[in-house]
Amino acid sequence: MATASMEDYLERIYQLIEEKGYARVSDIADTLEVHPSSVTKMVQKLDKSGYVIYEKYRGLILTAKGNKIGKRLVYRHELLEDFLHLIGVDESYIYTDVEGIEHHLSWDAIDRIGDLVQYFKEDPKRIAELQNQNKTES
Repeated sequence: MATASMEDYLERIYQLIEEKGYARVSDIADTLEVHPSSVTKMVQKLDKSGYVIYEKYRGLILTAKGNKIGKRLVYRHELLEDFLHLIGVDESYIYTDVEGIEHHLSWDAIDRIGDLVQYFKEDPKRIAELQNQNKTES
């Protein structure tokens, strides 16, 4: 089982590979705002856990296991951002809020949030009603 920190790295590695086709230690360090030596230690840990294949000075690739969880982690993050936006959370709080809660929710809870987001998106009137309700309570 991946720790919250491992999940953050896997999520970012997956995103970098999707965006650029590769993920280097320096790219990961820049985007997570950590020291490259911290990235190297974590990447070695991810390698031992079977999430990535890492060769010093050559870069890294996600294993099938790492790719699968990376994709799921990105989905979770984007879903939570979407959900918070949908329920009217101020845009300036959304990223921080997602970072604060994403590691504490079960996958069952994530799936139910996904169902709820889909329910609202199926009928734009539902979103409008929710947003109007939020305005009248403010």
